[in-house]
Amino acid sequence: MADAAKWYVVHTYSGYENTVKATIEKNVETRHLEDLIHTVSIPLETVTELTENGPKTYERKVFPGYVLVKMIMTDDAWYVIKNVRGVTGFVGSGTKPTPLTEDEVLQLGVEKREIVVGYQVGDSVTINDGPLTSFVGTVDTLEIDKNKVRVIVSMFGRETPVELELDQVEPVSD
Repeated sequence: MADAAKWYVVHTYSGYENTVKATIEKNVETRHLEDLIHTVSIPLETVTELTENGPKTYERKVFPGYVLVKMIMTDDAWYVIKNVRGVTGFVGSGTKPTPLTEDEVLQLGVEKREIVVGYQVGDSVTINDGPLTSFVGTVDTLEIDKNKVRVIVSMFGRETPVELELDQVEPVSD
């Protein structure tokens, strides 16, 4: 049943995000709705400000006035969230909440997915997807957080850098 859980965006009064999050979590616990409402999140970013007293680091809300909730949309779950003080409603068309797509969830960085690659900078790899399938090259740069790898491939006697996604290459098998 957890596979049916999707991320929804809840609109709140500005400044009520933390209160709404705490209230939803408390309601979930007291009403035993852990199987319907899984996670409540406020996307934050770390900001470093350079002041005369030195650098000052703090967290700032990425989307003020919004809270993200991973839940299975049922009448009970909708009712619990909709009736929290400070919630103005769900984001969606009309009265039906619209869940976030997988791409949107990844862009927001709400769910962290750990990616493990079997290669590193300097390793020989084979391209297994795209127009350069079966070409062999050397890993030049690796940006795991951006899902990017740059491979230097020899084409027509010239070294050519090619930017690919992490899963489009694999280590050369001996």
